[in-house]
Amino acid sequence: MSIRKTKDPVNQPNIEFAQRRGAISLGLLKSREWIEDPRRFLFSQSRYKFVSKMLSGRRNVLEIGCGDAFNAPIVMQEVGNLTVTDFDAEFINDARARMPPEYPYQAMVHNFLEQPLPGHFDAAYSLDVLEHIDAREEARFLGNILTSLTPEAVLIVGIPSLESQIYASPGSKAGHINCKTAPDLKKLMEQSFHSVFMFSMNDEVVHTGYHKMAHYIFAVASHPKKILG
Repeated sequence: MSIRKTKDPVNQPNIEFAQRRGAISLGLLKSREWIEDPRRFLFSQSRYKFVSKMLSGRRNVLEIGCGDAFNAPIVMQEVGNLTVTDFDAEFINDARARMPPEYPYQAMVHNFLEQPLPGHFDAAYSLDVLEHIDAREEARFLGNILTSLTPEAVLIVGIPSLESQIYASPGSKAGHINCKTAPDLKKLMEQSFHSVFMFSMNDEVVHTGYHKMAHYIFAVASHPKKILG
């Protein structure tokens, strides 16, 4: 194989990497996102970076609602092992097919509305999932997650704020049936965790500013009050 040469030698490793390793694909979800709304693609990466830093050093981490799992390597840079789950087999099949050998995760089809996932995870996170779950079922959803956690575990939940929904697209509004204000999300998480810390997010910036002006909110909850099951 002939090696192409760049004009600036500092760029040569990029050519060699592409010829040696090959390109990657974005996945079912991220491919569409990158074409239709590239800025949202960036916001998504920032949410996963926040998760990765909050969970840095955790040994056995669980993602609930991974989609195509394209962002999994961001978290895997900071944690020991990662298990990604989604209730849609199409997404999990795509995640398995594209899994980078440099970042091996375990991908499973699982619905936390139906049952817990056997295991002992010291951290878990769920981004852009809770707002799609009927409020009458959220306690069961969270209870099944708690059953899979260790007593010292951390759970991060991220959702669009209720205040942001007046700006949401018709498609988003149709699926977002359970958005919350920051105080309401904190109240929900405090039912199951001893400590809950709230963060706001606008575009790709995470902060502790005024939650009513935030497009996105995070709850970082630690130490479950009880382990169910």
